Amino acid sequence: MTTKRAEKIIVWGRNFFRHPILVIIFKLLGTGLSLYLTTILFQLFETYLAVQYVALLYLLPVILITLFFGLVFGLLAALLSFLTFDYFFIQPYHSLVVHKPQDLITLVIFLLVAIVVSQLLWQSKKSSQIAVAREHEATRMYKLISALAGLTDTTDIARVLVKQTLDTFHFSKVQVQINAWEDEPVTTYSLASAIRGKETPSMKKDLQTSRIIEGELVIWPGRNPLNNEEARLLQAFCDQGALAIERAHLINRENKTRVLEESDRIKTSLLNSVSHELRSPLAAIKASVSSLRIEAVPWDSDARVELLTTVEEETDKLNLLVGNLLDMSRIEAGALDPQKKWNSITEIINSVIRKNRANLAEHSVVLRLPEDLPLVPTDFVMMEQVFTNLLSNSTKYAPAGSEIEISAKELDDHIQVRVRNQSPFVPEEHLKHIFDKFHRITQADKVTGTGLGLSICKGIIEAHGGKIWAENLPDGFSFFFTLPGKLNGQLPTKLEES
Repeated sequence: MTTKRAEKIIVWGRNFFRHPILVIIFKLLGTGLSLYLTTILFQLFETYLAVQYVALLYLLPVILITLFFGLVFGLLAALLSFLTFDYFFIQPYHSLVVHKPQDLITLVIFLLVAIVVSQLLWQSKKSSQIAVAREHEATRMYKLISALAGLTDTTDIARVLVKQTLDTFHFSKVQVQINAWEDEPVTTYSLASAIRGKETPSMKKDLQTSRIIEGELVIWPGRNPLNNEEARLLQAFCDQGALAIERAHLINRENKTRVLEESDRIKTSLLNSVSHELRSPLAAIKASVSSLRIEAVPWDSDARVELLTTVEEETDKLNLLVGNLLDMSRIEAGALDPQKKWNSITEIINSVIRKNRANLAEHSVVLRLPEDLPLVPTDFVMMEQVFTNLLSNSTKYAPAGSEIEISAKELDDHIQVRVRNQSPFVPEEHLKHIFDKFHRITQADKVTGTGLGLSICKGIIEAHGGKIWAENLPDGFSFFFTLPGKLNGQLPTKLEES
């Protein structure tokens, strides 16, 4: 209770001594006292000072009073100095009458110089104060704009605006409320300082752009009211905050539009690709099964075997297509979790070649794998999918009868694998997007496929902690990928069963 009473007394005392009438009285007393002490000091040394020196020295209190009390009191000091100088130091003494023309000229020049010096000094001080104020405003605005630049979240914008406002002005509390926008709720952020002020807000300013009111800035004032410069700076803060909020809303809307456009593009690509890829094998299966069912061909003929082979191959294609779609959905959902065990890359490659004998029949597959190639921590089934997709891509684009080479080597703590084929040169603008979903190069217009195989390879390799890329070669095209050679920092002890 005593502390609160003492604080109230201190606040009352500050407000009392800042009353405009009391301030004027104190300045008048200060002006009179300064000239009184100056006159007494000059009279003590009057015998050593000429009249011209006294006139120059009387400019000192005029300058000091102008600097500390302002132009009005500086001009008053110049007039009082003129009268005091005439009364005490111009003959006849203790009279305002002047007998000598040169003394009158001295007095008039003194008065003019004192007035001009006061005005010039006050203008210089005001210019300096304005420059300092403008520098302060520019600095605070720069800090605010820099802090708001790049923010796209309304909560972050509200937090920055509140903190910068509280640091710049003497408020006890600041709160920013951003209006609801589309599916975003109302955002409110507030922050209080150590300054004691009113318990209820006394000022609310709209965060308004040229189009709409984005929110509201609520202020709990401190002890001192805002002056004109601070009010102008506060309005600039509100304008910048409103622009930042509007920019965030526009960016979010643009991102949503881009996502919708990309989703629509992917959906269209998926439907176009899948519909074609589904219809072709289904049509072949339907024709083969129909022929067998109606016994259009003899059961013991070679045609029967060919039709069954067609059914089997087209069924494998459908199975691969559905598997790719499922794998892609798992990759996008972040649900791809490789079950890593120590496996041999050579065994994986041989297994893939055996399962894809029919697709590789028109190509020569060459393996250049070192016998001492170490085991690699991989998911056997997933890595089979990677090699299957890479070999499938190679057979689609490389000419029949060409060579497909698979090589591997150990580099530091990882294994690098290369799958090289003799397919045509891929333009650079397509090369950097070759692992994107549904991306097909120009030469692939007549090649079947969904455009998912390489993107699935990328997802699986990255899930293993590796990296995959493609390069054009003078004699063809190559896929490269790397796999870590350690599992949880440990080297292999034995070959795991796949």
